[in-house]
Amino acid sequence: MATTTADQRRAEARAAYDAYLAQCPSRQLLARISDKWVTLVICALGDHRGPLRYSELARRIPGVSQKMLTQTLRALERDGLIGRTVTASVPPRVDYELTPLGHSLLEPIWHVKHWAEQHMPEIDRARTAYDGARDEPTGAVRASG
Repeated sequence: MATTTADQRRAEARAAYDAYLAQCPSRQLLARISDKWVTLVICALGDHRGPLRYSELARRIPGVSQKMLTQTLRALERDGLIGRTVTASVPPRVDYELTPLGHSLLEPIWHVKHWAEQHMPEIDRARTAYDGARDEPTGAVRASG
């Protein structure tokens, strides 16, 4: 059996997590964190100091269904990005908060969220121009530039 050097093992590890490869597990993670509900849950938990209850999260994220919020929270807990604490009471109290791993993801997600908020007017103008060009009577698409 051939032995490998530390450099070879590091190179193999890097190759094992190449998101351009269809079978790469990091591609699944990219799909998870690019989900709008995941982004909003991570930001909501990051915007608040301390844990939030389910109902508080639901109020902070209008439009999310109960089913989707539950699925999102379970997926984030499974991935180790949020923690769930159940306190025995009547009714039971359940709190959610970012784990250290979740906090490490917060900054890049905040940047994407803020970028979207800042650039939405430009996106709207681009969409309007694109749609207008496609709706010309001849059916031809104008070149933009």
